[in-house]
Amino acid sequence: MEITLDKKSTTEGLIKISLQENDYQPKVEQKVKDYSKKVEVKGFRKGKVPPAIIRNMYGKSILVDEINHIISHSLTDYIRENKLNIIGEPIPNREQASTIDWDTQKDFEFEYNIGMVDEFEVDLNKKMKVTKNLIKIDKKVIDETVNNLKEQYSTMTNPEVCEDGDSLFGEIQQVDGEISANGVIDLPLLDKKVAKKFIGAKPGDSITFDIQKTFNNESLIAQVLGIEATDAADISGEFTLTVKNVNRKVPAEINQEFFDKVFGKDVVKDEKTFKEKVKESIQSNYAMESEYLLERDIRDYLVDKIKIETPDAFLRDWLLVSNEGKITKEQIDSEFDLYLKELKWSMIRNKITADNEIKIDEADIRNKAKEVLAQQFGGPAILEQLGDKMDEFTDSYLQANDGQNYQTVYNQVVGEKVYDVIEEKITINDKEVSLDKFRELAAAEK
Repeated sequence: MEITLDKKSTTEGLIKISLQENDYQPKVEQKVKDYSKKVEVKGFRKGKVPPAIIRNMYGKSILVDEINHIISHSLTDYIRENKLNIIGEPIPNREQASTIDWDTQKDFEFEYNIGMVDEFEVDLNKKMKVTKNLIKIDKKVIDETVNNLKEQYSTMTNPEVCEDGDSLFGEIQQVDGEISANGVIDLPLLDKKVAKKFIGAKPGDSITFDIQKTFNNESLIAQVLGIEATDAADISGEFTLTVKNVNRKVPAEINQEFFDKVFGKDVVKDEKTFKEKVKESIQSNYAMESEYLLERDIRDYLVDKIKIETPDAFLRDWLLVSNEGKITKEQIDSEFDLYLKELKWSMIRNKITADNEIKIDEADIRNKAKEVLAQQFGGPAILEQLGDKMDEFTDSYLQANDGQNYQTVYNQVVGEKVYDVIEEKITINDKEVSLDKFRELAAAEK
C-alpha cells in the first residue's frame, strides 16, 4: 500500500491511496473462511459451506467492505501520523470511484481532497483595544421604563365608545362565506387610516371591512380568526364585526399598589425611591446586555485581526457533500461568510483554550446548569427554595436531549472562561452611550 500527499496549496491537498492485491487479499480470504463457518446455505451443513460457494455468493461485498475498512483506517492514521491540521472531512473522488470494476480489478487507487489550516498564533496583548458600550441611564431611559411598567401592570376596562388605541371584541362573520369566529381587532396594530373606520364603535354596532385591506398580514388575519397562518393566505373579501365589547388598557397609576406589584410589598414607599430602584434594575439588566455586546465585538475584532488562511473552495464542496440533499449550493454561497466567521472564531477560541490551559471540571458544568435552570424557573431565589431537589433537576437537565444539553452547557462554560482570559489580557475601554445608540450598535450586522 502506498499513500502520498499532493499539496495543491498551503490549505488544500490531495491524498492518494494505492492498494495492491496482497494488501487486502489475506484479509478477504479470512473473511471468506469466517463466512463459511457462519452462513447457512441450503444443501450444506452449517459450518461446512465450501469457500468457493461463499466467494460466488458474497465475494464482491466482502471485497468492498474490506477495502473500505482498510482505506478508512489508513487515511485516518496517515492524517494523524503526519500531523495534518485538516478541517472538515476528506472528500472522496466519487467520479474515480465509480469507474472501479469490482469483478475483475486487482489493484485500486483512491483519491481524497482535504482542506488544511496552517498553525496560527493568538497574541493577546494590551495593544488590542475594544470598546465596551455602557448605557447612560438618564431621565429618558428611566421614564421609558416606568411607562413600560405602567403598561405591563395596566388594568382592562370596557368603555362605551371605542377610541384610538382601544381594541374591539366581537363576532367576525364572512359576508359571502361561512367563516365565523369570535375575535379581537386591536387598533394599535392597524394602519392609522384603517383604524379610523373602527373609532367611535359601540357594543351592538356592526362594521363591515375588507379583511385584506384591513390587516394586509397573514399572521394578523390568522390571529383574529383563530386559525393557522397557512390557512389565512387565501382568505379575502368583506367581513362584518358585530361588537360585543370595547376593551381599553388603563396604565397603572403610580401609587403604593403599583410599587408593591413591581418590587414586592413595602419594598418601596415613594416615587423617588421607586425610580431609584428602577434605575438599579436597568443598570443590572443592561450590564448583561453590555457584556453580550462586548463579547460579540471581541469576537469580531479577533476574527478580523488574526489572519487564518482557510480552504474556502474545499469548504464549500465539503458543506455541499456533507449536507447532501439538505442544503443547496445557493444557500451555501449566501451563508458562507457567516459560516466562515463562526469557524474562525471556533479555531481562535480553541487556540486560546489550549494556550492558556483552560480546564473545565464537573463542578463548573453543574453550577452553570443550575444558573440556566434558575433563569428558567424565575430567578436565583429558586435555588434556595428547591434545596437538594435542585441537584436532581440538574442531573435530569444535563442528561436530556441525548446529552446535547451537557455539551451546550460545556461550551457555554468554555466560552465564558475564554472571554475572561481575553478581557484580562487586552484593553477594554468603557464608553457611555444613549439607549438608542446602544440599540443601534446591538442591531448592527457585522
